[in-house]
Amino acid sequence: MSAIEIIPVTTPSQKRDFLRLPERLYAGDPYWVCPLRIERRDFFDPKKNPFFDNADVQLFLARREGRWVGRISAHVYHPHNRTHNERTGFFGFFDCENDYPIAEALWNTARNWLSEHGMDRMRGPANFTTNHEVGFLVDGFDQPPVIMMTYNPRSYPEFAEHYGLQKVMDLYAYHGRTADGFDPRVGRVVDHIRERSGVTTRTMDMKHFDDEVARVKAIYDAAWAPNWGFVPMSDAEFAHMAKDLKPVVDPQMVIFADAGGRTVGFSLALPDLNQVLILLKGCLLPFGLFRLLWHLKVRRSINAARVLVMGITPEYQKRGIDNILHCRSLLTQRLQALLLGLAYDVYRLKHAVPCASA
Repeated sequence: MSAIEIIPVTTPSQKRDFLRLPERLYAGDPYWVCPLRIERRDFFDPKKNPFFDNADVQLFLARREGRWVGRISAHVYHPHNRTHNERTGFFGFFDCENDYPIAEALWNTARNWLSEHGMDRMRGPANFTTNHEVGFLVDGFDQPPVIMMTYNPRSYPEFAEHYGLQKVMDLYAYHGRTADGFDPRVGRVVDHIRERSGVTTRTMDMKHFDDEVARVKAIYDAAWAPNWGFVPMSDAEFAHMAKDLKPVVDPQMVIFADAGGRTVGFSLALPDLNQVLILLKGCLLPFGLFRLLWHLKVRRSINAARVLVMGITPEYQKRGIDNILHCRSLLTQRLQALLLGLAYDVYRLKHAVPCASA
């Protein structure tokens, strides 16, 4: 067996190879969704992605017999260590051919780089943080991933365990169909909660998008603070993510809960854009954009959504407001499904997602 070389990514051509490698590795996999190349270029551009303002990042490629056979990132996200008083480094964007020695060489390289940068543990995969995509998929390999969720071959978790990485957290996603509705008793309970709490709900006002985003960030930071691994994004990072999501946000699927003259909770669902992206093979230009707009705006063929995030300010938690938001979101999606003649799904991808630590 030929030796495996690990090459630090230092040139534009190497970065292009890093970004394009999964297209070859996943060729023939009917469920893998190729990200848009233009979006990935911007995501990895320190001049465009504010994440890099708060992180040290090194990308690596694995080469054997003159061709690329794997990739990995090693990164230190300084806000994480300040928030949790740790010296944790991360690996991410892990992909390789189905050959364990390649995976081992990549993890060894990432671990050594993180150790040289003062870290005493390695956790991942994180692409780049828990505010992005995290974890290995360990169940649900029989369908494409939903928007902003992970996908990988079955071998990756097995490689990680063989290497000695230990699971530190499971993440789950659940599936439901709007066509199934919900038990009428749930509706009566929600009505009672709404009357008792004085909470009203509304949808997102796109004319005041920046103000609405500021409300979401304030609630998100407060509500998610106790969660494992959570790190609040900087204003620049949050604004950057909001800008990326704005073109695909359906304001009717962003639900706010108001009480006492202010917004105290929100639920954000996104159409499952992956249903179209899987057809584009990463290419937006010259014809991919028209195809995307056709499916999204004209044909409206996307029949699934992901409830991406929900949050309620701490003082209004444990009052059942989450049930109000869930029901309002489900009813909104069900109404849209009836109008479009679709059976809207809130996607399953039952997801046990281990973050690994060594």
